[in-house]
Amino acid sequence: MDITILEDLGLTNAEIKVYLALLELGNSTAGPIREKSGLQNSVIHRSLNSLINKGLINYVLESKRKIYQATNPENFLNFIDDKKKRFELILPELNRKQENAKELEKASMYKGVKGIKEIYNILINSSSKEYLTFGGGNMCEERMGTEWWENLHTRRIANKLPSRQIFDDTIRRFGNKLAKRPISKIKYLSKEFAQFQETVIVGDYVGIIVFTENSYGFLIQDPIVSKGYKKYFELLWKIAKK
Repeated sequence: MDITILEDLGLTNAEIKVYLALLELGNSTAGPIREKSGLQNSVIHRSLNSLINKGLINYVLESKRKIYQATNPENFLNFIDDKKKRFELILPELNRKQENAKELEKASMYKGVKGIKEIYNILINSSSKEYLTFGGGNMCEERMGTEWWENLHTRRIANKLPSRQIFDDTIRRFGNKLAKRPISKIKYLSKEFAQFQETVIVGDYVGIIVFTENSYGFLIQDPIVSKGYKKYFELLWKIAKK
């Protein structure tokens, strides 16, 4: 089981061990939970109290002993909803703080596959007239997987964001397939143009994404920088072939 999902929901490693132990044990006192989880007694009791407060376990008293039981796993949905509602209470204040900032960061760095996905999410969901890219070769396609790229452009097309993209001959098969889809234009340069990075220009955004083993990328929001990259793109577009 991938317990990182439970960690993302805010549970500690000890809480996860206690909760999973209770799911398997059913009704139980603290002793069997300690044996099954391998945690110290003090950690067990802290985790039990925390899980009770989160509504993920409950207990009854029998002869002055607490008998614990994990609630239905579907209660995690209530737990998530509660966290969402609590966050929504402070969201207006967070937005005000951002609006009052003297100057927002114009460049951000993202690391790993999750970071790369976040860059592309921002780019395809931004308000703009066109999605322009150049660079990227079969290394980039393999790094993220063909299916992921196809899904990305499915979402782009759904957002009615037209694209012009310059690939190299190493990914002509993918490019030819994409060119048959709506609002998608593709041109090619020779395979010598293949590289580990792709540059994406959308409105005032410029994304430079590097698909090495330790992937990372930069997202720049600056109309002057974007204008410069668009000029370079147009030069490449003129010499690229269908």
